[in-house]
Formats: sequence, C-alpha cells, structure tokens
Amino acid sequence: MNKIKENIKELLPYIIVIMIVLAIKAFVVAPIRVNGPSMEDTLYNGDIMILDEISYRFNKIERFDIVVVKYENEYLIKRVIGLPGERVEYKNNKLYINGKYVQEKFSHEITDDFKSITIPNNKYFVLGDNRINSTDSRIIGFISKNNIRGKTSLVLYPFNRFGSKK
Repeated sequence: MNKIKENIKELLPYIIVIMIVLAIKAFVVAPIRVNGPSMEDTLYNGDIMILDEISYRFNKIERFDIVVVKYENEYLIKRVIGLPGERVEYKNNKLYINGKYVQEKFSHEITDDFKSITIPNNKYFVLGDNRINSTDSRIIGFISKNNIRGKTSLVLYPFNRFGSKK
C-alpha cells in the first residue's frame, strides 16, 4: 500500500500539470489553422495560429481585430470591419463608418463599392483581407457575437512567419 501511495505522490505533479494544460486549451487558448486564401497578404493558407478564447469575456471586440468565426460547420478567420449599430460603406476602396472615412492600416485587396448598411445589435460585419476571394459578411451576412469564438494574431508556424500579424 505504501508503494502505491509513493507512486501516486510522485505522479501527482504531472497529473496536475496535464490537467492545467488541458484546461487552458479548453477555455483559454487553442491552436487554429488558416484554411484558404481569404486573409492574404496578412495570413496564408496553412499558417498555424494561437486562438485567444478568453479575451472577449473581459474586453470588447474592436474594429480590425482578426477573429475566428463559427459559420455552419467550419471556422473562418476574418477581420472585424463594422461594429453593432454602425453604418458601413465602401466607396472607391475606402471604408466609411457612419459617413466618416476610416483609414485601414493593413494591406487588403480592392473592395468593391457597396451601399451603406446598418449593422444590427450584437452583430458584426467581417471581411477577409483578400477581398476578391473571401467568404465574408458580404456573402454570409452579419456575424452574431455568439459565433465569434475568439481573436487571433499570433502565427506559430511556419517559423519564418512567426509573430504577431495585425
């Protein structure tokens, strides 16, 4: 019996570490893979990133955050462009929020003009940076806050792309 207690005592720290790691993976961060070209030139197909699943429990979703969106049975990585209650419009490849020009400080493909749309409460307007080849709010509609799994910006792999992407 003492031998069993000694073995349990020896294994206990490892068991605790494994439980902590599993809890962190389940509730705080998780790896996620970019699938497709919709976020190029910021993110590329196959990039492996860290998904922060807890920040939005304490902080607001902000314009230009890169988020992971649950759509049907898959996860899409997109950029938040419009927030609840705002009017969003693109004219001549320029973003207008509530009629005022907002500069985008990231690279993206040309965005076709579209007329002003108002975002409902608890919904978001998201776009891929590769505007020509992106399934985003222009196609799938507004995204419910409940369908935003978290935010991401840290590329882990490939190693030559390691670092924060915004």
